[in-house]
Amino acid sequence: MKLFSKGDKVGIVACSNGLDKSNILKMNELGEALKELGLIPVFSDNLYKNYSVFNGSNKEKAEILMNFFIDNDIKGIFDVSGGDLANGILDHLNFETIRNNMKPFLGYSDLSVVINAIYSQTNMKTYLYQIRNLIGDRREVQVEEFKNTFMDNGSKLLTFNYEWVQGCAMEGIVVGGNLRCLLKLAGTKYMPDFKDKIIFLESLGGDVPKMFTYLTQYKQLGVFEQVKGIILGEFSEMEREKHVPNISEITKEIVENSNIPIIKTSEIGHSKSSKCMIIGGKIKL
Repeated sequence: MKLFSKGDKVGIVACSNGLDKSNILKMNELGEALKELGLIPVFSDNLYKNYSVFNGSNKEKAEILMNFFIDNDIKGIFDVSGGDLANGILDHLNFETIRNNMKPFLGYSDLSVVINAIYSQTNMKTYLYQIRNLIGDRREVQVEEFKNTFMDNGSKLLTFNYEWVQGCAMEGIVVGGNLRCLLKLAGTKYMPDFKDKIIFLESLGGDVPKMFTYLTQYKQLGVFEQVKGIILGEFSEMEREKHVPNISEITKEIVENSNIPIIKTSEIGHSKSSKCMIIGGKIKL
């Protein structure tokens, strides 16, 4: 799935919490990694915190993102942030303009609200992936798989191992992302339509009570009555602490429908070795 060519300019933004200024060297390192791939990084002026956790107002952050979308020289946009604040920009985005200037947008965690909102409002595919993985502790593999998938038309970053929790086949369009963050779209026009979709869910933090709470809310929203399948990604705290019951058992208990296929993978989530999931992309397993 080739998205980029050598010489392409790519925008770097932070639509959620601002970065600590201690990350300046890391961002410089990311810039060098992108240059080694043949890309030309263009960093937003508002990456870093200037007050509390903020790196500008919601309107200012949205304007920066929109400027990257309308700039024809920018061929893709990577968000390097996470946290809690990303949903604040949604009311300031011009989705018609985005629809008329489609280009790859990549982010993860709290950016689940933005990538799903963009998909629901424009039908543009977005990418659940953290570009900072290129300078993480699995950088060599990540750089190779990024290049293979997004610059050489391969699929290594999109291919993941999994096991069946129930069922034996699923096919459909994927929506979803971070378990907690996606729920911030509940009751808004930005929530994706779950009818006949495959929902992907992952989580960094959260113990058993939180998993029950969040998944119960999805059930009460009617999500599990609409989807054709569920992909459980990496649930970092649950897996690290070996909480019981595990996330697969919790999901089965709450869904209460053996006809909905469910798979579990630990290869898509918050780890530095995470694969990419395409929101709005079709998957067949």
